Amino acid sequence: MNLDALFDLLRAAQGLCGHKEYVVVGSLSVLGLAEVAAIPVDMTVSIDADCYTKSDPARIFDLQDALGEGSSYHREHGIYLDPVSPKLPTLPDGWEQRLIRLLRDDVVASFLEPNDAAVSKLARGEPRDVRWVRAGLKAGIVSLPAVRLRMRSTNFLDAEEEKTALHSLESLGQPKARKSR
Repeated sequence: MNLDALFDLLRAAQGLCGHKEYVVVGSLSVLGLAEVAAIPVDMTVSIDADCYTKSDPARIFDLQDALGEGSSYHREHGIYLDPVSPKLPTLPDGWEQRLIRLLRDDVVASFLEPNDAAVSKLARGEPRDVRWVRAGLKAGIVSLPAVRLRMRSTNFLDAEEEKTALHSLESLGQPKARKSR
């Protein structure tokens, strides 16, 4: 997916629900850099935009039938909206202040800063998430020192998620980050 396709999807969402501000999390949050950086394909291969409406996060779920997986929008455009709760991603303290905000045609998209997204992806630990982080490191979009530092200020869901994040970080060939308490 690219930034133009994402904004087309968000404009369709605005037309249905009236909201004009969205927060984009997950893999496609890297599109917030699309106007300033070349983004590796491994970071934009996703066809689903994980997002929520900024002022009324639960409202995004009303768009599932019209814009979600299997919808006519999905069939026509090959991409779809994946409504999420703002509580879904595991993120480090201060992530909201680091959101990258873009405005196009009266629609505002706020994207996770790539190092914050990397923390969330390492907490999930799925191979595709680690591949996303690895591609970001190689392209200079993600910084391991920043990710390590932010992991220290992350409130993980539980000890297992923290263990997954540390193991995923190790799989990148880097020393473990330790949480400071």
